Amino acid sequence: MCTHSDQSSPDTAGHNRRGFLRNAALAGAGAAVVGATASPLGAAPAFAADTARTGKTGPWRPDSTSLQFTLAVMPDTQFLYWGSQDSVNRTPMEESFRYIIDNSGNDENNIVFMAHLGDLTQDADPSSFQQIDKAFALLDAHGAAYSVVAGNHDVSGDDSRGDSSYLQTLGPKRFKRSKTFAGADATGYNTAHIFQAAGRSWLVLALDWRTTDQGFAWANDVIKAHPKMPVILTAHDIVYSDYDDNVFPYESGDPENNAALSGYGETIWDKLVKENDQIFLTINGHYWPSGRTTKKNAAGNDVHMHITNYQNRYFGGGGMIRLYHFDLARNTIDVETINPWILAQDPKSRNELAAEHARITGPVDDFSIAIDFEKRFSSFIPVPVRPARPAGKELVKGTVAYWRFDGQGAPGTPLSAGQTIRDLSGRGNDLTAVTVPGTAADALTWSADHHPDQPGHASLKFAGGRNPLHGTYLTTGPKAPLNTETFRSGYTIETFVMMPLDWDAGKNGWSAILTRRGTAGAAGKHGKNTNPNEPLVQLAITNNGREPQFNHYPLNTTYPTTNWGHGLVELRWWHLAVVNDGRYTRLYVEGAPVVDNPKRVSVGLTSLGQPWLLGGHEGAGAIDIVFHGNVGDTRIVNRPLPVDKFLIAE
Repeated sequence: MCTHSDQSSPDTAGHNRRGFLRNAALAGAGAAVVGATASPLGAAPAFAADTARTGKTGPWRPDSTSLQFTLAVMPDTQFLYWGSQDSVNRTPMEESFRYIIDNSGNDENNIVFMAHLGDLTQDADPSSFQQIDKAFALLDAHGAAYSVVAGNHDVSGDDSRGDSSYLQTLGPKRFKRSKTFAGADATGYNTAHIFQAAGRSWLVLALDWRTTDQGFAWANDVIKAHPKMPVILTAHDIVYSDYDDNVFPYESGDPENNAALSGYGETIWDKLVKENDQIFLTINGHYWPSGRTTKKNAAGNDVHMHITNYQNRYFGGGGMIRLYHFDLARNTIDVETINPWILAQDPKSRNELAAEHARITGPVDDFSIAIDFEKRFSSFIPVPVRPARPAGKELVKGTVAYWRFDGQGAPGTPLSAGQTIRDLSGRGNDLTAVTVPGTAADALTWSADHHPDQPGHASLKFAGGRNPLHGTYLTTGPKAPLNTETFRSGYTIETFVMMPLDWDAGKNGWSAILTRRGTAGAAGKHGKNTNPNEPLVQLAITNNGREPQFNHYPLNTTYPTTNWGHGLVELRWWHLAVVNDGRYTRLYVEGAPVVDNPKRVSVGLTSLGQPWLLGGHEGAGAIDIVFHGNVGDTRIVNRPLPVDKFLIAE
């Protein structure tokens, strides 16, 4: 614990602050300690969980392969352990430990590791550490993975101090049977831990309250010895919050940037964090209120730096825990703060303060961090690049057209009008470039950009639009076999697409990746949802959130069937597939079916014998818009393909 006026020095006013807590009506918590004979509030409900919870705890069983896992963090618990004042209550901490154990391995939390942030005790008294030892024995008994650091109330001086009650209780010898313990420095005050989650190893460095140069040298060596592990750094003092906790619930300032490096935090940054790109997250206690900031390291990457501490809250925090829910599928860390001790109580028995503190939901306590894990870790965990696959391997049975754009032009150079892209199926459905009059010469260029699972490592970059109409598109020839194909037995159409940041709904909305020319009116189509001026087939990106839409006129009806997907973000490659099994048509995005796949029988695709367009769209019989974005490999097959045969499949 520390005041804002002295971010670098050990706190020397603990007793005064403790007195403040009592005077601030938190005394009801402080009085409910082991050995207390009566509560000044005259009621037991606030402390209904003071006795050990009944029922079986455990086992510890994290899922190390799931892309969703949780790191639990417990900040300063010092007011629960003040042995020299006979003020000790293990119950809140033990209830949190039970919660951590019970929530290891389940789908909701999958807690894989717990880190304590120091100031376990208020007085560093041996009797306090005897109680700490008993509490942590609960974790040990179930094989739970955890780390601890010493805070300024647990020790004095720096990590060269020698023996202490902390070291005897929570030093390296405690972890000798732990599967996650990776070692300690010569002093024993700095430790390393490795846990398994999301199919990889993660390194936790737990550093002393004040680490000397030898400790930093050791930490640097540990990181170098594990060059492919993301690193989470825990210490008691790194950043402090730069706003006043009298404002509740933190309505002033920026909740995403309201913390700053302390004096000692500057040392940690300069000697360890700044040059080690593997460190992506630091967590500390010591100060309050909670806060966070993000700094750029020497590699230009984000380091998320958080302080979490609730010792100034009801019951000294009551063993509060912060849960970091990692979701590598969503590229997000969802953070929440809860009090398992209070949550374990009967809601009817909770007093008003307990009810307030069961969950802390302010913007610095309950938030999400967007982090592209693959990109963030790419400097030390290179993303494996899937090699290009020969076109011949993608010519599955029934392939009637396959266009790809690798090996045909230098990236950035334009395609000129009349230039041909060959149909690799050998069916003669070659594409020829057509330029709208008045269009710039570089409106269609070769590009090396591509979807990571695309067979061909190249694409075409279209710079088209409307108002005014401009761009270059491609078309099959007037006698191409594809023009008359009606696909009565089903079909699969696949393509890859990426929209740029300057994609505009007004200029680019409803532009088509793929179009079959010939209007619905000319084909005699009519009825509900029929637009006589629209083409017979179009796979387009709408103006409503860049949603993919496959609108087609089947052979068996006079009106269209429309499949509609969800919004596609810019600057990300997407694989789109349309599959018809002879009766029903389904649209897939990244191999997943979309919600708007009508259960309407739609047999084949109506044809007037006119060409197909790549990157062009027809309206009322004329080109009315050209695509804006990149288009990759495009394949058309005359039968339905299962997902595991798509171009993105292994």
